[in-house]
Amino acid sequence: MMHEILLKTTLPEWFGVFFSVFQVLLAKKNNPNNYLFGIAGISLTLFVMIQSKLYAEFTLNLYYLVMSIYGWLYWKFGKRKSETAISETTNQEKVITAGIVMGTFILFWLFLTNFTDSDVPILDSLVSAFAWAGMWLMARRKIENWLLLNISNIIAIPLLIHKDLYLYAVLTIFLFIVAIFGYLEWRKIIKKRENAFA
Repeated sequence: MMHEILLKTTLPEWFGVFFSVFQVLLAKKNNPNNYLFGIAGISLTLFVMIQSKLYAEFTLNLYYLVMSIYGWLYWKFGKRKSETAISETTNQEKVITAGIVMGTFILFWLFLTNFTDSDVPILDSLVSAFAWAGMWLMARRKIENWLLLNISNIIAIPLLIHKDLYLYAVLTIFLFIVAIFGYLEWRKIIKKRENAFA
């Protein structure tokens, strides 16, 4: 079984996962070079996703690529006077988030069922819809981003196994665990701030 898995794992998948793990570890240390490894990992992931006919995930990774290039340039050359505080979503943001999930799901599903040969249009669309919404919340430093990203992760794991992308499935399990700790860490930061103002 393990030998069969290793035979099905391509070099772009190995290196894509390696660079992605390294990127997460550098990001945790607040190192701006994390984006360079992210860009390398995402570029390889784009190739793997298109080969596996996961078109919505391919589009999602294009979005990640653009955000990684922007993030690297912003971290290296941008100037920020103050950091946005971590907070919970407002009612208005919850409505917008639901709209992003529903809107992107419908768009991806319609595109995948009508214009591609995808054999998993619903799951592929769901993974991307929750990830797009989660990334929007993360950009706004909203704690709920971790919840939406983990909904995306939990759907992605069996989808990646179905596509024989075992290393990406392991990477997604790793990201799922990181997201749990991310949520707990952000919750502590919010509580600490609330106690300071109490």
